[in-house]
Amino acid sequence: MKAVQFDTVGEPAEVLSLREIPQPTPQEGEILVRVKARSINPSDLAFIRGNYGIRPKPPCGAGFEAMGVVEAHGAGVDAAKLPAGTRVSFTALNGAWQEYVCVAAATAIPLPPTVSDEVGAQMFVNPLTAWAMLHECKLQAGDWLLLTAGASTFSQLVLQLAVEQGIKVICTVRRDDFTEHLTKLGASAVVNTAKENLQARVKELTKYGAHAALEAIGGKAGAEAIESLRRGGTMLIYGMLSMEPIPLNSAILIFKELTVRGFWLTEWMKTADPVTQLKAAFHTLITLFASGKLNVTIDAIYSLDDFKKAVVHAEQPGRGGKVMIVG
Repeated sequence: MKAVQFDTVGEPAEVLSLREIPQPTPQEGEILVRVKARSINPSDLAFIRGNYGIRPKPPCGAGFEAMGVVEAHGAGVDAAKLPAGTRVSFTALNGAWQEYVCVAAATAIPLPPTVSDEVGAQMFVNPLTAWAMLHECKLQAGDWLLLTAGASTFSQLVLQLAVEQGIKVICTVRRDDFTEHLTKLGASAVVNTAKENLQARVKELTKYGAHAALEAIGGKAGAEAIESLRRGGTMLIYGMLSMEPIPLNSAILIFKELTVRGFWLTEWMKTADPVTQLKAAFHTLITLFASGKLNVTIDAIYSLDDFKKAVVHAEQPGRGGKVMIVG
């Protein structure tokens, strides 16, 4: 079967290669999935570069998230619950950018016919992270949430989920291209930080500052987000797009009694209650996707053979949606 793999960390377009490897056999508790669609996430590319929380052990497969069709079952799997032909969403640490993957049956999420392959291939990383981070912020209807990198696929999902809960959202952007789109999705305000002072604009909108912020940029942008929080506010950091650390102002943290901490879905899932949190999260997400209340934008679709073009496209600035690898 075809598989995208790498032997050394580095720039994805340079170190990745398409290889022929043996098709895996499902072990106890596993299912064999014929992969149909795969999403490209920043975490995939950070992993290939060696900049992620999990270190690759080459030769290593690429890609964490995809969807496909159940083809076979390992010992101990109840085939009646996941019969052959079932469409499932899944994550795979051993690489999802290949034709077949074996995953734990207990972690695969069955997809209804109303959820497309392209949406199903994005069910874990961004939607579940969005749901979990909102859950961690403990916001109420009427509260204010600040999203840096507001035009990203992730931020657009958070925005839609927050609006569904009555939370008011401020998105930051560096270009005006997405202002109209984010406003249509329900943003209360879109702040172009290349033109406006974020702290002043947030104060004007909220009077006391945002109750919470989800921060993905780092550096100066991260510091400005912290300064835009109200007393007792919380900021969750989930990315560092600028590759610059946030300069923390200790006085602001102390006298405004702020909470600033990191968030990584991998660690959150280790402690999340499988019934009250994970099942509730996926039920909510699948219901919203199926009803059309939650949407994701696809920027481009490439074949597995054209994975290098897909990787290059995924890193282009100003994209309007997710880049997918299908087939």
